Amino acid sequence: MKPIDSITEQVAVNRLSRSQFLATAGRGLAIGALSSALASCAKQVAQPVTAQTTPTPNGPVPKLPAVSPPATVPSDPAKPIELEPIKAKTEQKNPPTPTPLPPGQRVGYTVVGLGHLTLDEILPALSMSKKSKIVALVSGSPEKMKKVAEQYGVRNDYCYSYADYDKLKDNKDVQVIYIVLPNGMHAEYTVRGAQAGKHILCEKPMANTVAECQTMIDACKQANVKLMIAYRIQYEPHNRKVREMVQANQFGKVKSIIANNGQNSDNPKHWRFNKALAGGGSLPDVGLYCLNTIRFVLAEEPTEVSAMIHSTPGDPRFTEVEEQVNWLMKFPSGVQASCATSYGHHDEKSYRVLADTGWIKMDPAFPYQGLKLMTSQAQGKENQLIEHDMGQKNHFMAEMDHFSDCVTTNKVPFTPGEEGLQDQKIMEAIYQSAREGRPVKLARIDRKDAFRGTPPAEE
Repeated sequence: MKPIDSITEQVAVNRLSRSQFLATAGRGLAIGALSSALASCAKQVAQPVTAQTTPTPNGPVPKLPAVSPPATVPSDPAKPIELEPIKAKTEQKNPPTPTPLPPGQRVGYTVVGLGHLTLDEILPALSMSKKSKIVALVSGSPEKMKKVAEQYGVRNDYCYSYADYDKLKDNKDVQVIYIVLPNGMHAEYTVRGAQAGKHILCEKPMANTVAECQTMIDACKQANVKLMIAYRIQYEPHNRKVREMVQANQFGKVKSIIANNGQNSDNPKHWRFNKALAGGGSLPDVGLYCLNTIRFVLAEEPTEVSAMIHSTPGDPRFTEVEEQVNWLMKFPSGVQASCATSYGHHDEKSYRVLADTGWIKMDPAFPYQGLKLMTSQAQGKENQLIEHDMGQKNHFMAEMDHFSDCVTTNKVPFTPGEEGLQDQKIMEAIYQSAREGRPVKLARIDRKDAFRGTPPAEE
């Protein structure tokens, strides 16, 4: 709107420019028109449109109407709310909005053991889970357990010592026991947990021996409860994409795979350097990722292994367990895999699938976050390198929610006890090969995904 002085000047200009009209139409008509124009302008000035404000000590702030973005809200609690799109259709799609089930519909977990993995990864993941929740704790440290219980809202009477572990059978809110103990304790606590009538999610490696693995499977079957091994990589989007590419022959026939998972571990007093508790050194701890991931990607089982082991003489870390293992695996399709693992070198966690028309690389491949997938393929005169961003997903949440889904729908989990048993058989063959200095044959299994159950739901 113009200021009043400008409006008056404009009216005067209008009066001069209409002198001819006034001379013929009469002064009365001109005065009437002028009065109407001034009245109209005066009315506009007298009633300005102003936004509402809220007074504050620092002056007024705008008071605007609250606006809720448009959304589709499904009646099914398992389906996500769909918000209005804000990205162009050509851009990468956002994942669905988080869709946790109401607390009463989630599967209740107790976690056994409050070490690094539980405190750093598993309990935070349970806080974000869609289908799972923490309801109880088991620990040998009352002081630590009390603090953790306060942090995660666990009732005092739902906190158990190892001596009270069997009392879980009386806790109807606990449906799953997640065993996060040293490897040598997995068998005992799986058997006792199954006898308490609870489903078992057990950390990898499954146990220290083939016999222990079989005992765990038998105990769960006898108790009619489910057993799943926590192979988180098999539930992670980037590694699942590699499997999809390989199974679709996207880069032709796979010829070989090169994998390494090593780190510089320390503290000789830690249980991982105690053979009775760990079962071995770098192979069952971090080398297992190479072994299990290759089996997962190929959906095949090796027919032969050949291995070498080395430990630095005099290093106090390796008086009972091995430092480094290098091994080869042959598969029925002709693929040969070269793997390495170590407790004595800087972090290196990667693998590469080499096919006849391209390669697939995961680097890093095995950490809890920050995984990267890249592919290479010739395109005429160019070589096309593509970095595939699958989005980051909490591995532990994915595996636990899959197990919870299997519990509520009565399905066999994707990584059941038989999957862990097969890895243990292969690791024992690797140790035998290194010990005897010769290749070791394995039973030939031609069926794909021979030991896996129901695939996890895709999102």
